[in-house]
Amino acid sequence: MGFNTKAIHAGQPADPATGSITVPIIQTSTFVQEGIGEHKGWDYTRAGNPTRDAAQLNLAALENARYGHLFSSGMSAIHALTALLKTGDHVLCTRDVYGGTWRLFSKVLEPFGLSFDFVETHHVDKVRAAIRPETKLLFVETPTNPLLSLTDIQAMAEIAKEHDLVLVVDNTFMSPFFQNPLDLGADIVMHSCTKYILGHSDMIAGFLATNDAAISEKLAFMQKCTGALPSPMDSFLIMRSTKTLGVRMERHYTNAMQIALYLNEHKKVRKVHYPGLPSHPHHELGSRQMRGFGGMISIEMEHYEAAQALATHMRYIRLAESLGGVESLVNHPAGMTHASVPKEQREAYGLKDSLLRLSIGIEDLDDLLEDLEQGLAGV
Repeated sequence: MGFNTKAIHAGQPADPATGSITVPIIQTSTFVQEGIGEHKGWDYTRAGNPTRDAAQLNLAALENARYGHLFSSGMSAIHALTALLKTGDHVLCTRDVYGGTWRLFSKVLEPFGLSFDFVETHHVDKVRAAIRPETKLLFVETPTNPLLSLTDIQAMAEIAKEHDLVLVVDNTFMSPFFQNPLDLGADIVMHSCTKYILGHSDMIAGFLATNDAAISEKLAFMQKCTGALPSPMDSFLIMRSTKTLGVRMERHYTNAMQIALYLNEHKKVRKVHYPGLPSHPHHELGSRQMRGFGGMISIEMEHYEAAQALATHMRYIRLAESLGGVESLVNHPAGMTHASVPKEQREAYGLKDSLLRLSIGIEDLDDLLEDLEQGLAGV
């Protein structure tokens, strides 16, 4: 079954009671039981809900996974991974990871006795050198946010298998349309559904998928225990959005590719970070493990003032947090998404105050190019 067919049909049969072509929103907290412990498969929405179950099946199918687990945000999904760890365990994480992930690991989980090292996962030797006897989990973000570095997922899977580690891949930037980490050997794939999967900048959710039954059981237990879950209405909106995920991702990609080429030739842009450019250091890897290069571009301007001028003088590409929506956005990572990461640490791996991150939407390409041209003219 092709991607778009799965996106529309997987986990979404017609409602047997009414014939509704869309999965009904079962907006309830509890379910009537025929006897003590006798019910139709659901007893309390925190433990399970038909609408959420359908959304989980749908997303799992898109990642070629047997099991899927939805959460109320991408960060709550990452936090749920602690079900696989205990005090004293060590985690390796991609160095230039999303600032919220760094903050959760460093500021919240470390005080509870977990330890973390942030390494350049695009260098296999550095990953091997950082593994300790107590290392249990390898968390990879590829492409990275915001520098768009790529990590070889198959190479990480080999290392994880060799050292009995759980490999988690944050696939948010690519979506299941362009990359399927489980097919490349990952144990868990993670998404901030807020971004491309939902695609309309109107709600927040997170997702974990796996083919491992034991891991799935632990994640389901975390769902039930913590209750960090999307509502039935939110689950319905996820299914509403996945139906158009494929066609949206194609447009994000084609727009971003042309914009990256334009920016790469512009005299006021010092450097363009986009894996689709042949000049990108990981372009060949991306061509092997991805089916397209996505809609995210980062650019380095001459200095902070130039970045500020461009970010605040565009009409359609608006200054805001987040990414992956149908509308184009510009973000200043050092002052917004990665502000929690110490300046010295950010700059050590190349995240400068002059860096801007662009989430290219699905507007008409000519309008976006014109907006960038007039914005850059004012720099």
